[in-house]
Amino acid sequence: MFVVCGEALWDLYGSDQGEGLSFDARIGGSPFNVAVGLARLDQEAALFTGLSTDLLGEKLFAALKTEGVETGFLLRSSRRTTLSLVTLGKDGSPSYAFYGDGAADRAVNLSDLPVFSRDIWGVHAGSFSLVTEPIGTSLLSLLGREAGERLVTLDPNVRINVEPDLSLWRERLDAFVPTADLIKVSEEDLGLLYPSAPPAETAERWRAAGATLVVVTYGREGAEAFGSFGRVSVKGSKVDVVDTVGAGDSFMAALIAGLSERSTKSREALSLLRRDEVEALLAFATEAAGITCGRRGADPPRRAELGAAASLDG
Repeated sequence: MFVVCGEALWDLYGSDQGEGLSFDARIGGSPFNVAVGLARLDQEAALFTGLSTDLLGEKLFAALKTEGVETGFLLRSSRRTTLSLVTLGKDGSPSYAFYGDGAADRAVNLSDLPVFSRDIWGVHAGSFSLVTEPIGTSLLSLLGREAGERLVTLDPNVRINVEPDLSLWRERLDAFVPTADLIKVSEEDLGLLYPSAPPAETAERWRAAGATLVVVTYGREGAEAFGSFGRVSVKGSKVDVVDTVGAGDSFMAALIAGLSERSTKSREALSLLRRDEVEALLAFATEAAGITCGRRGADPPRRAELGAAASLDG
């Protein structure tokens, strides 16, 4: 089983109705999306987060059960559910306004950290749960504890609407990166965090700090990976974009699922991947992200919608 850690929320898409607004509400949150994406790719997945017992939290809980995501690590409370107001650009790219101070998904303390059984082979964390408190400090402790014991993956997924202080994001990433085996990051996030550094420079710095594999995504332009094999890239999928909400999360879920399908479930196994295997892994993840871009909201594909994890049988 793979445990995904971080926020669970509702994305609200506003529609102008003259003097008023109407909203199309969709379940979301980057870690929530990754957990659902893994389950849809036939992977055993669990979500570790705080989840409200309010109406919105109950709907999130029901969605996890429907998708087959393990709910045993959820911390239920009466705190409110985080809301995200989504505005789409002409190219389908989203901007967000978050309403989550004091919400359930941020209220994860050190004393709440679970003990993992042997059947859990990996842990993922990302997005604003890395920098909001108390969950940020708690997840840093969790990943530090599990580093070297299980495969650890990380996706910064920077949200400056939640935490505008980029120096805090950089400081927190400097702490998280040494715990991670695999880091996925978008070119957009790198541009915010390190505007004067080329992606390759940051990728190699993170590898020097301890990461085994760093993957950089470029939206419709594709993705590239940096590892002991050198550098490899793939082109993006051609798709009629509805919006790009959740595309990076589908990419992340597919990376993890692709590794699982070839039994690459440890740092050592990750370090032994060949260039052609990594290229196939990137193509698999890019296909998953492309399918999500053709749908409204974070709606990751199921395994039957994707081709074989090409040549991953190595």
